[in-house]
Order: sequence, then structure tokens, then C-alpha cells
Amino acid sequence: MAKIMNKALRRLGVDGLEQLAAEIREFLITSISDTGGHLASNLGVVELTLALHAVFTTPADKIVWDVGHQAYVHKILTGRKGRFSTLRKMDGLSGFPKPCESEHDAFGTGHSSTAISAALGLALARDFNEEKSKIVAVVGDGSITGGLAYEGLNNAGRANTDLLVVLNDNGMSISKNVGAVARHLNYLRTAPSYLGAKKDFHSKMDKLSVFGETITRGIESAKGLIKYAVLPGVLFEEMGFKYVGPIDGHDIPALILALKRVRRVKGPVLLHALTTKGKGYNIAEKSPWGYHGVGKFDVETGAPAQSSQNLQGISYTEVFSKTLCRCAMRDERIVAITAAMPDGTGLYAFKERFPKRFFDVGIAEGHAVTFAAGLAQGGMKPVFAVYSSFLQRAYDQIIHDVAIQGLPVVFAIDHAGAVGGDGETHQGIYDISFLAHIPGMIILAPANGAELKKMLEFALSHNGPVAIRYPKDYTTDENLDAPCDILRAQTLHVGEKIAIVSVGVMLDTARQVVSLLKEKTKEKNFSPALFNLRCVKPLDENLISELAKYDFIFTIEDGAKIGGVGELICNRLRDNRSRAAVPFAFPDVFPETGTRAELFARYNMNAENIFKKITEVAENAK
Repeated sequence: MAKIMNKALRRLGVDGLEQLAAEIREFLITSISDTGGHLASNLGVVELTLALHAVFTTPADKIVWDVGHQAYVHKILTGRKGRFSTLRKMDGLSGFPKPCESEHDAFGTGHSSTAISAALGLALARDFNEEKSKIVAVVGDGSITGGLAYEGLNNAGRANTDLLVVLNDNGMSISKNVGAVARHLNYLRTAPSYLGAKKDFHSKMDKLSVFGETITRGIESAKGLIKYAVLPGVLFEEMGFKYVGPIDGHDIPALILALKRVRRVKGPVLLHALTTKGKGYNIAEKSPWGYHGVGKFDVETGAPAQSSQNLQGISYTEVFSKTLCRCAMRDERIVAITAAMPDGTGLYAFKERFPKRFFDVGIAEGHAVTFAAGLAQGGMKPVFAVYSSFLQRAYDQIIHDVAIQGLPVVFAIDHAGAVGGDGETHQGIYDISFLAHIPGMIILAPANGAELKKMLEFALSHNGPVAIRYPKDYTTDENLDAPCDILRAQTLHVGEKIAIVSVGVMLDTARQVVSLLKEKTKEKNFSPALFNLRCVKPLDENLISELAKYDFIFTIEDGAKIGGVGELICNRLRDNRSRAAVPFAFPDVFPETGTRAELFARYNMNAENIFKKITEVAENAK
């Protein structure tokens, strides 16, 4: 199948490949307008992907896509075009490379800067097994800012195995030397005649026992001076890579020629391709970030399609954004940090209003946390706004650089809980589990926009680390003008026998459960109590004492069951007389793609399933 595909691409010729590129772009725009997904990044790699598949043969040769949100064209070329109507839907086509989905996906990727390290591992495994396959890592200019990418480059250069890194540069200028001299040098450096002459020269010089080594060193030194003067990519050269480029990432003949030549080169090679994000769709070209990840949209205007859901209120992200700007007006020590996500985390407004107090560190979450720690030690009040799944990348820095020193860093954890369309790699269900055991860390979970406001104000006044977790969702702006102790649980209903503890945004679900218990179990006299747990850590001691009075305790949370709130409460109550403590949370799995409602239903975390389980536990208790 793979060989047939490659032969078909090669038979098309340049005109045929360019026509296919146009057809793929049209398909992407039409399909993604109906499903949502990563649009601009995929439009930018159409020709590059075609060239890769025309030169390399997957799955024998392996292509590792960094992040993977630019792998749609790869999926189309490897037999998955017919499934694009299911993109980012439950049980449908993943938005990222997924080995269990196709043998052509060499490595699962969803977070950035990982491809070079993974590709190096595949390359060395190939060497151990004495195989002949080629290994390619495709890395974006944003991903290569991540520290892990440079760790991979450093070790790949030292390993000196055959490995091709393709740098897909659609925005960041790595070098200004993009002229005729650079192109000519690249041609010479990859031409077989040049490589053979270089090898022959070294061989002959080595035979001159007295002067050969000295002459060779002198020429190498002169070559180095010339390289620094005119050749781009010196950084990669110094790390052990042969640098080729920059080349036009939309010029199919140039791409194929370059790939064929670097395929023959021994050792690590970096091919630098310049591409245009959103290529071929004028609206996306003008606003590449705005069309990076999109929902359904109108192809003619680019406007978002009207949602079939009845969304009311504003997003949690927008509440955070407005509140942070309001607080920053009053306190000049407040600074904001993002790891290449100013729009997604709501910091765009802060950036516009307080540019000198805004820091975008690129895709470098570990650096962002330690940078925030330094700012805090210097007397500032840093707020690091980050998606839950990306904060995982900075776990060591959270402990060693922030928590041990007790520094006042605020972690604004967006996209917490079930995220939906991006699947396993982006679910934000682990933050409570990996933060709750860190001494001194306060963890807050707002149930609505008003609580988020109060929590951010509290966090900015607290002399220690505070994490506030909130979902990619909409919220009502309930009134909390009355005095409110964020660190204490809120008693919403007083009951008997059954106690329900709701964590953060699960409060609406918990209220539905209470209503169902009251409506459908009148004859059984179930009278549930309901508590809104605003502060996950430290747990409210008064709440623990109150819960000890109930026979049945249930927790409802938008996170992992292991290490979650349910476990924390169960551990505190294990020595008392409580009959049962049942957590409703995500089990020990990686939740797949799906809407929040679909995921809650699948994992028995929606109101109807929770009601049934509570009734079953209460009725079967001895």
C-alpha cells in the first residue's frame, strides 16, 4: 500500500503534484470548516508533506511530526481522507499522530519539542537492529524554541547517526543570509561530487605524514571562517548537523531535489524550509494565529459558525483576563507570563494594556515557572497563565524553584478538566493529582465566574504559591458581592445520610443530582446535603468534621480519580464511621477525544449516571 502510494506520487510529476496540492488545500478548507481543527498550520505544509512522501516510503521510513497539528496532509496521504468527517469527534479521527490509528504514524505527538528526541531514539533503534530505514523529524519554528528540542539536537549531533530534521519555519527568522551564496553553498554541500571530493581530499592529506594534518587543520579553520561569514544555520552546524537551506517550502521541485540529496548524506542533517502558515486561504494567511485552531466556520467569510449549543455567559478565560487587568491597574508589581499562548490563555488584553509587564517566553514551560520564581523573589507578583496539560511539563520547577522557597507565584490553570477535541494529549485532568501533594501549594477551583474573580484577587494577595484551575467552558457570573471565604467550603443544602461534595465547575452537575434524588426517591426519604468545595488544598477542616456525620459521601470532580479530591477526602475520613466514600472522577485511563458532555457520559460522570450510582450504593448498604 505504502509503495503504491509513493510510486503514484512520483508518477504525477511536478504539474500533477502541484494540482494535487491545490486539491488537498481545497479539501482541508472545506472539511475543517465543518469539523473544526488545526487549519493554518496544515495549509502551510501541503507541498512539504507531498515532497516527503514522494521521497520517503512510510511506514518503512519513519516521519515524526512535532506537536502533530500539522499532520493532516500526512493522514490524507496515508489512507485516512475518508475519515476526516469524524475529525476531533468521539471515536473518530485523532487531530494528532497516533500509532494505534495507523502504522504510518511513527510516534504519538501532541505536545511540542519532542520530535527530535523521539526520532533519535528511533534512529538508534534502527542502528541496533541493522535496518536501513530513514528517520525524519518535522519540527516547527515555534517548537524548536523549546529546551527539549535543543537537548535532542545536542545528543543527535553527538550520536552522529543518520537522521534528518526538517525545520518548518513559518514565521521565525533564524538567519538573514538567504541569498545566492547560501543557495550555492547548499548545492555544493549536498551534491555527491562535493561529498566525494571532500572524502578523497581528507584521505590524500592524511597520507602526507609531515604536513598533511597541518594543511587539513588550516583549511578546516578557513572553511569555518567562511561559514560564519556567509552560511546560515551555524548554530546547527556547531551542534553536529549539516545545515541545508533555507529553501522555499512551497516549491515542490526544490523540495524533492533537496530531500533526495540529504537522503544520501551520512550523519545528522537539518533541512530548513520556509513556509507560509495558512497558505492558499487568504483569510488564514492574513490571520495565521486566528486560524491555527478553529471551530466550524464559513469558508467565504471565515466567520465562526453559529453554535448549536445554547451558550450563555462568558468564558472562564475571559473572566480571568478582565480580572487580571483590573488588578494590574491597582498594583504595578503584577506581571503576566505565557508560554507562546497569549490568546489562548486570555493574556492578549494584558499584553496590550501593560506591554512592559507582559512576557511571552515561547514554548518553554519549565523556564516560565523558574522565570516566575525569579520575578517573585525580586518582589514582583507573577501570574503564569497556562493550559493544564502544558503545566505538566514544568513539574520539577514547580516543586524546586517555587514551592520549596514558598514564592508567591500564581498559576492560572486554563483548560483544566475534560478538554474535548484535542484528545488524550490535551486532557487537563491531572493537575490536582500532581499539585496536591506539594507542601505549601494552595489549589482553588471556582464553580463560576464570580468565584474565579475572588480567587484571583486572593491569590495575588497571598504570600505563597496558588493554583487556580478552570475549564475551557462558559460560566455564569453569579453575584458574590457578599463576604466570601474562598478557603472554606460552601454549604448549599443541609441533608441527612447522604453528602455530596462538588469540586469547582461540577457544581451544576451536582445540583442536578440533588434535584433527581429529591424528585425520584421521595419514598426512600433520601435527603442529600450539598457542599461546594472551593479550596481543594488545604481541605476545609470544618467540612471534614461535617462529612463525618453522614453515612454516604460522594465527591464529584472534573479530574483524575487517582490522587484526586475524592481520595484526599477518603483518606481523611478512613478512621471515622462513614459507611461509604465514592468519588466520581475520571478512572485510570487516558480519556479520548469527545465533548465534555460526551466524556462525562462515557465515564459515568453526568447527572443521570451519578444519580443511579448514589441510589444503588444507598439501597444496597447493609
